[in-house]
Amino acid sequence: MKVLVTGASGRFGPYVVKELEAHGYDLVLLSRSRPEGADRWPWVQGTIANFEDCLRATEGVQAVQHVAANPWASDHPGSRESYAKRGVPFYDTMQTNIMGTYFLLQACLQHKVGVFVMTGSNCALGHGGRISGREFPISYLPIDEEHPCEVEDSYSYSKHAGEELLASYTRAYGIRTYVLRSAGICALERRQRTAQQAGPAKGWDTWLWAWVSSEDQAVAHRMLMEKAPEIEPHGVFFCNADDTTALESTRELVERFKPELLSTVRELEGHASILSNKKLKRTIGWEHKLSWREFLKKF
Repeated sequence: MKVLVTGASGRFGPYVVKELEAHGYDLVLLSRSRPEGADRWPWVQGTIANFEDCLRATEGVQAVQHVAANPWASDHPGSRESYAKRGVPFYDTMQTNIMGTYFLLQACLQHKVGVFVMTGSNCALGHGGRISGREFPISYLPIDEEHPCEVEDSYSYSKHAGEELLASYTRAYGIRTYVLRSAGICALERRQRTAQQAGPAKGWDTWLWAWVSSEDQAVAHRMLMEKAPEIEPHGVFFCNADDTTALESTRELVERFKPELLSTVRELEGHASILSNKKLKRTIGWEHKLSWREFLKKF
């Protein structure tokens, strides 16, 4: 099978490339700058925000691993000025994450690509990047895919809208589409840094202490693609580690900072994640394997 990996030169893309290579797939790489695998696989220099680039990249492939994205809201009041100083237009997040995904899906239609797996974000909930000052309303713990979403910033919106966009292409055209709501994707260096900087929690974490290793996330990408013929044609899945980035137990965190939620807790033993990954585990048999906690003893 030939698989397209978008964003191949980004922070996470190389992990998907390595995972697919290890399992014998032929690859096509799409990215603005030269990726590491360009000496081994065809490289389309371009961007998902350009339809012609998407057409060139999807020709002859059977599946897409869509990793490319703008990872923050370029129009957010807290970051708009810094983006502007780097020459990034305020609309970049919407253009890249929504129109880019749309262009890629349209290219998949033209070339009859059957499977589309996308790195989404747990931000589709709306708990991060808040603008109004209102806290994200949590209905119950742990949070699963059925929990209501309330997005405010353009990044969160783009990830939420992306899920709906993929679902519409499954309904209308039969493309099998899947979204991984990833949480704080952590390469080795970031896991080591998490251990080095670990300390008592000082307040409720807007990002819910959620994380996942780059390697485990890449495995989830591959497994969803491989399991596509056996599972529902569309799905959205939280993809995060079983534990948090906190030293305290999860129940202690809730008791200290969100006691009003204690009555909603169903199961949060030990360092259990506030975001439930049970759907992903149940659907494809994925497991969380790597942990930042193995480095605690070194610091």
